[in-house]
Amino acid sequence: MLTKLADYNYYLPDELIGQKPREPRDHSRLMIVDKNNGKIEETLFYNIIDYLKKDDILVRNSTKVIPARLFGHKESGGLIQVLLLKRIEKDIWECLLKPAKKLKTGQKIKIGENSELIAELLSIKEDGNRILAFKYDGIFEEILDKLGNMPLPPYIIEKLSEKNRYQTVYAIRGESIAAPTAGLHFTKELLKKIESKGIKILDIFLDVGLGTFRPVQVEDAKDHKMHEETFEISSEVADIINKAKKNGQRIVSVGTTTTRALESAVNINGDVIPYKGSTNIFIYPEYRFKVIDALITNFHLPKSTLLMLVSAFSTREIMLNCYGHAVGNKYHFFSFGDAMFIK
Repeated sequence: MLTKLADYNYYLPDELIGQKPREPRDHSRLMIVDKNNGKIEETLFYNIIDYLKKDDILVRNSTKVIPARLFGHKESGGLIQVLLLKRIEKDIWECLLKPAKKLKTGQKIKIGENSELIAELLSIKEDGNRILAFKYDGIFEEILDKLGNMPLPPYIIEKLSEKNRYQTVYAIRGESIAAPTAGLHFTKELLKKIESKGIKILDIFLDVGLGTFRPVQVEDAKDHKMHEETFEISSEVADIINKAKKNGQRIVSVGTTTTRALESAVNINGDVIPYKGSTNIFIYPEYRFKVIDALITNFHLPKSTLLMLVSAFSTREIMLNCYGHAVGNKYHFFSFGDAMFIK
């Protein structure tokens, strides 16, 4: 059974979990992996240009991470943490609260020294997430930028010195609560060099939510339910990809979020279609990829849906061998870790 959760476990010492981003961005280590035979090469990320071919199509998720973690006080004075998950409508958001149990419907949270944001609990969802309505004077995004903190994953315990370091250099728009981390390795200079080689770079958008990182808690992963994430692929991008596929050009995906979006927007003829909506696609071994030909990605958590995705793109045996090699050679893992190019 290719979806048995225990088969996607591996040993990772805590000291190999990346706590700080590499500087410069493109000086991360890069493992080049042949997805068919598992052959490994090692280099630094800025050399990825040598492994990209003229006429490749590089597709990236140009979503923007918002400073979604807020700290406030209940009217009684108790401290409470708010994590924005998803905008329901203009000033109404689905959120995680910590602690959550003591806040009752109708009660308010004051955020900021001068209570620049006031959140009222409207309702509690079946999954325990809370629906909050925000009141404020001014522009919400500007207030959020002032009061909010970047929503770093719980395994990163060191404080981020600069907000934009958990943001790709090409982020355009969106309301993600986690970075598409494969893109963190690119610099503007490296992207210019890639374009000058004749490689076309395309932007799509997927707002990264908690669902991507939610742990699998069932023994047979097929029973795992992915949360929905919104994404958008323009007609221009779809046309370029479809023409490139017909011409035999490679589609190189920057990250698993880009991959999930592309593989979610395919019609019965195998063509990418313009799309604006949501996806809860779960890619695991046995899945047949319809769009991407190569993948740039980070090293993912044990027993995660993302490790299953890269195993589907290659094989479980090859990926676990690569991960073992990475552990033995002290690569850094997860969001601020090193990278892999699977081709």
